[in-house]
Amino acid sequence: MKRAFVFPGQGAQTVGMGKDLADAYPAAKAVFEEVDDALGERLSHLIWHGDAEELTLTRNAQPALMATSLAAMRALEAEGVTVEAAAFVAGHSLGEYSALAAAGSLTVADAARLLRTRGEAMQSAVPVGVGAMAAILGLDFETVREIAAEAAGDEVCEAANDNDPAQVVVSGHRAAVERAIELAKKRGARRAILLPVSAPFHCSLMEPAARVMAEALAEVDLKAPRVPLVANVRASAVTDPGTIRALLVEQVTGSVRWRESVQYMVAEGVGEFWEIGAGKALSGMIRRIEKGAATRTVGSPDEVRAAAETIRGEG
Repeated sequence: MKRAFVFPGQGAQTVGMGKDLADAYPAAKAVFEEVDDALGERLSHLIWHGDAEELTLTRNAQPALMATSLAAMRALEAEGVTVEAAAFVAGHSLGEYSALAAAGSLTVADAARLLRTRGEAMQSAVPVGVGAMAAILGLDFETVREIAAEAAGDEVCEAANDNDPAQVVVSGHRAAVERAIELAKKRGARRAILLPVSAPFHCSLMEPAARVMAEALAEVDLKAPRVPLVANVRASAVTDPGTIRALLVEQVTGSVRWRESVQYMVAEGVGEFWEIGAGKALSGMIRRIEKGAATRTVGSPDEVRAAAETIRGEG
C-alpha cells in the first residue's frame, strides 16, 4: 500500500508547536535555527514562547508552520525514514511549500523567505476589513460555486478551498461573502460562518500578491522534488520545476483543490496519509473524503518514533 506525506496550512498553528521535536532531535532544532537565520529574527522564540495573536499573523504563521513541518520531517529522517517512503507529497495552501522543502525542491531557508514574502503580500493585497472568507458546511463544491457566483454581483466572491465533500470555503469582498452566507443557509447549508482570517485568500483579489510571488519565485533555485508533488490548483502530480514555479504563483489566486487532490492520490493507490507537522485538520478532511483511508499525525517525538517503527516493520 502506498502512502502520502501531507503538510498542514494556516490555522494549525499553536504556541509551543515543535518545541518537543527540537528538544528531542538536534536535526529538528537545526531547522528552527535555519529559519531564524533566513529571516534575520528569532521566529522560534515567537513559535515556542510568544503571543498567540502575533503567531497567527499571516507573515508569521506561514514560515512558522513550515518550520514545524520540516522539523518533524528531519526527526523522521533521524529515525531512518526519508521522503522516498511516500509515493507523493502534498500540502494545503502554504503547506505546498513545506511539501516542496521536504522533497528537496526548495531549501528550508528559501521556503522560509518565500513564505514571509507570501504572507506579507497576501496581507497587504487587500485593505483590512474589505475582504472576508467563510466556511460553508453541508453543501457540495458545485453548489457553493453557484452560490458564490450569485452572491458576487459586481464584487468578487469565489470558491477558494474545496476541502472535503461537505466543507467549502468562499473568499472575496466582505459584503459579497456575507451574501453568500445567507444564500447558503437558504440552500440548506448545515452551517455558514465567517472565518477569523485577515485577508480574502485564494481569490482574484489576491492578484497583487500573485505578482509579488512571481518575482520572488523567479529568483529562487527550484529543483525537481524527490517524489512527485500533488499540486493544489491542478489536483494531480507534477515534478517539473518550471511547472511547479508557475503553479505556486497560480495558487495565490486559485482554488485549493484538496478534495480532488486526495481523490487523485487514492486513485493512484495511496491508502495511508501521514500529516507531518502541527495539528490534525488534514487527517479529518481526508477521512471525510475517503472513508477507507488510514491517517497518522506525525508532530511529536512519540508520533515520529511510532511512524518510524511502522516503516521498520515493513522492512
